[in-house]
Amino acid sequence: MFGSRKSPSPEQEGSSPLAYPGQGQLYAASSRHLRPSRRAPRWVKVITGVVSVLLLGVLAFGGYWVWRLQSNISTSQLSAGGQRTEGAVNDSTDRLQILVLGSDTRSGNNSQYGSPDDSSGYGQSDVMMLLDISADNKHVNVVSFPRDLLVDVPACTDSKTGQKYPEQQDAMINSAMKQAGIGCAVDTVNKLTGLEVDHFMMADFNAVKELSNAVGGVDVCVSSAVDDPDSGLHLPAGTSQVQGEQALAFLRTRHAFTNGGDLGRIKAQQGFLASLTRKLKSEGTLGNPEKVLTIADVVTKNLTVDPGLSSVPSLLTISNRLKNIDPASVNFITVPTVPAPQDPNRLALDEPAASNFFKALRNSPDLSQPAPEAPASTPATPAAPAYDKALQPVSIANGTGISGSSNAIAGMLSEAGFTKLTKLPAQTQGQTMVYYSAGFEDVAADVASLFGLPASSVQKVANIQGVQLYAGTDFATGTKPAAPPSPADSSGGVVAQTGSDQTCESTNPMG
Repeated sequence: MFGSRKSPSPEQEGSSPLAYPGQGQLYAASSRHLRPSRRAPRWVKVITGVVSVLLLGVLAFGGYWVWRLQSNISTSQLSAGGQRTEGAVNDSTDRLQILVLGSDTRSGNNSQYGSPDDSSGYGQSDVMMLLDISADNKHVNVVSFPRDLLVDVPACTDSKTGQKYPEQQDAMINSAMKQAGIGCAVDTVNKLTGLEVDHFMMADFNAVKELSNAVGGVDVCVSSAVDDPDSGLHLPAGTSQVQGEQALAFLRTRHAFTNGGDLGRIKAQQGFLASLTRKLKSEGTLGNPEKVLTIADVVTKNLTVDPGLSSVPSLLTISNRLKNIDPASVNFITVPTVPAPQDPNRLALDEPAASNFFKALRNSPDLSQPAPEAPASTPATPAAPAYDKALQPVSIANGTGISGSSNAIAGMLSEAGFTKLTKLPAQTQGQTMVYYSAGFEDVAADVASLFGLPASSVQKVANIQGVQLYAGTDFATGTKPAAPPSPADSSGGVVAQTGSDQTCESTNPMG
């Protein structure tokens, strides 16, 4: 025993008479250091296992949602052959313009709203809004284009079939995508505004219903009770919460608001979006991952985008830019329009206000800043007219809103030598214009000069004979129209409301 090399048991440590001095204490100290090292692998394994399970769960959850949202998205080409001069933008840091479209397609879930014959080809855009986000995210403009606006649609090529379609003049803007697809609508807006749209998003009827349900309804206000059998909208006077079918009816009706036209509907659509913006901000929806995923699922299932927005990270980039914007900095704007001279049931751009607005928008997303002034040109010396004034057919359309104004205007024209005059009743419009048919350019220019009108107030149309002076409300007093607004005035003056404004829509008394 005395020479034994066997280590003492723990019970024997420090108590055996055969132990060397200090041996028990030394072993005990060593044992204290060794015990944790024997237990550590068990704890590490447990902790590592738990963390691994959690990470796998998070990754699987995230991966599932990325896969689900990604598989929801449909794509279409951004252009239908239009030429672009700008390079690709950085969606995170550059100024960004996104064309937002609402399709009237009756296929799939939308078949209950009519037959496919109600919306031929690729469908028409019931809603057309340009979302303009400044590079610093401090200014957002939502510009509405009335569906009844007559524009020139450029030549377009269907990216799927390769079929080419010729340019169309005086076509309704909502028909631009019907033949050649969404890219043709983008090209049309580019041509109209002088901007280059970076992306588009198109949703259908079903998206409105599901989105309004996902957020728990949207508050809207009407000045008097609405009972519209065409859209199915039924609301009491005052504020109501709409979702599902009633939300869609509120956005679709064109008989319930103001005078039953498209402009009243646009104003109601802007009010709806402003209310939705306030709700998303006030309830912190965009900061709640669960709610964001629900909304994202709803939106992507009913969304078609261009290839540049066809990934979940790209859509999240846009969402992140918008989530912290103050609703008061979101401007809702309708493109300035007047009744179309060739068809009072359609709309035309109100010039020069529309050109001034587009110039201001191209210059800066901050519409409080004036548009750049065009360099002054030296006026040409007027040449003697190569025609007999007394033989030129000139009509006077009284859109001043004041009965008898056409008599004073006729007197001025007669004194200037234009004696072949016709007086016409007309709808009120803001800006005085001179319209003319082919071959009467010089006569129109002289009539415009007589009343101090700029060249931008002179427009060629197809359905009149000779020249027509369409007097607007700016001609209500005096012998000449008021001076056109400055670019700053015309840009800022078209802002209908902001995202912080709580409006109550005026209803149509004849509806």
